[in-house]
Amino acid sequence: RRSAAEARAVGGRIACGVGTDQITGGSLAEIRAAYEEQLALVEESGAQAILMASRALAAAASGPEDYLDVYGHLLRQSAEPVVLHWLGPMFDPALAGYWGSADLDAATDTFLEVIAAHPDKVDGIKVSLLDAQREVDLRRRLPQGVRCYTGDDFNYPELIAGDEQGFSHALLGIFDPLGPLAAEAVRVLDTGDTAGFRGLLDPTVELSRHLFQTPTRFYKTGVVFLAWLAGHQSHFTMVGGLQSARSLPHFARAYELADGLGLFPDPKLAEDRMKTLLALYGVNQ
Repeated sequence: RRSAAEARAVGGRIACGVGTDQITGGSLAEIRAAYEEQLALVEESGAQAILMASRALAAAASGPEDYLDVYGHLLRQSAEPVVLHWLGPMFDPALAGYWGSADLDAATDTFLEVIAAHPDKVDGIKVSLLDAQREVDLRRRLPQGVRCYTGDDFNYPELIAGDEQGFSHALLGIFDPLGPLAAEAVRVLDTGDTAGFRGLLDPTVELSRHLFQTPTRFYKTGVVFLAWLAGHQSHFTMVGGLQSARSLPHFARAYELADGLGLFPDPKLAEDRMKTLLALYGVNQ
């Protein structure tokens, strides 16, 4: 509510995730009710809803029909078109077999069936499977007017640049640390200069693949680490101690790559904070 109000105050709008994380399990009816509770709050706040993949639903569903039923119910009652999120198991192992099958082709068919039943209620899909060709194939099968938002932090420049049959919109975790650089790249792309866009964004892929390396779900540790080095927050502490989810060599390489891209507004501050971290780990300088 506070975030949506802040966005409205400056003439903007935000999108918010709608999930079932207020429960840890439950029946399909309880899972649907949990979704409904969050959907109502997001819509009441004036934000756009993103229907997130649900761990509880992945555990409770017995097949594709359960996904069709739950998502169909939510889409029928949504006030405005929503974004559907398909998060692969590399980001969250608890979501393996989402859409009712571990076979990605079968899961894709169910996903598209959900959309085809309510195309007027789906603004777009957010795909986080780290498989560029699968995303392109899925993108080409979407109903007219349904957007594809890429969540592929390994292959995003080519997916955003697109081809003669379409492109993916950007909705990426890596665009957090890339911030101003990514914004400039998109501005260049808006002029029709695809080569200039790729020239700016292609060099960032090495950093992105580093931050999102296996176990991919720990990418947030790197994102928060770079936010701390950049001066966007005063500490490098995360819920559950996740600041320790990556190794010191991982942090050192992330620092080198980000610095090489010019991502730090104050390079001296970033250097001083990196030295503080090294000292904490007992590394002599």
